[in-house]
Amino acid sequence: MISREQLMDAYRAACRAEIEALKPGNVHVFADGHRMSAAQFLTSADVSAAPLCEPGRPVGQRILAAIRATREAVATNTNLGIVLLAAPLLAAAERPGPDLRANLRTVLENLDMDDAAAVFSAIALASPGGLGTAENDVREAPRIGLLDAMAEAADRDMIASQYVSGYEAIFDTGLAAWRAATSRGESGMWPTVAVYMAFLSDFPDSHVARKHGLDVAADVRREARTVAAELSGLSGDETRISLLTEFDRRLKARGINPGTSADLTVACLLGQGLSQRLA
Repeated sequence: MISREQLMDAYRAACRAEIEALKPGNVHVFADGHRMSAAQFLTSADVSAAPLCEPGRPVGQRILAAIRATREAVATNTNLGIVLLAAPLLAAAERPGPDLRANLRTVLENLDMDDAAAVFSAIALASPGGLGTAENDVREAPRIGLLDAMAEAADRDMIASQYVSGYEAIFDTGLAAWRAATSRGESGMWPTVAVYMAFLSDFPDSHVARKHGLDVAADVRREARTVAAELSGLSGDETRISLLTEFDRRLKARGINPGTSADLTVACLLGQGLSQRLA
């Protein structure tokens, strides 16, 4: 059984590793962006860790408490997607047995109307109208359970689709990229970069699609594939950082922030850290 302190450490480590990696288009220690700073993200990780790791607390209440703590600390939405993805993983790690993925399926299957109400409140607090349909607006009391609400949003939101698929992209795309990077000797920020670029290359980013449209999200995906292919042929930190920095500048100049890919990256790193501790 993982202790609360270990859960908090794993969560903070995942958030820190993500913000310390050069992820084109996002906020990171190499460059702020989108009127947000790396310091705000690190503060958000610190203040959200305790509510997310409260033993036995329902998933929805973890999410709502974490978003409240974040808003009080930084007064902006830095981590809604991260919190939505992290809470079920942390709850799964508290369950008996070493199989995080199996435990996660159990957690997701047991989400109920109370979880939906709490999550709707959290989303409205962080970003009004960020999830929901005409039938299930987050500013109103939910009419269906959380998993059903996520299913309604899954075709347009990668975070919602993770709830429905049992975090398929996290385990099958993200962790595969992490393992491939570490097996070829990558260290430091580079396994995290590999995970992020895998998400950005494999899926149109939901946040980009919401803000700029599906065509722009598809263009970013294609450009990410080109950059990822070029990155794989380079050696040495300086040349690889130069390539990523230029891509970062191009995206930020257009106001493009692939935030969902970053959120998925944190969840992947958290899943990896929790699995190591459960083994």
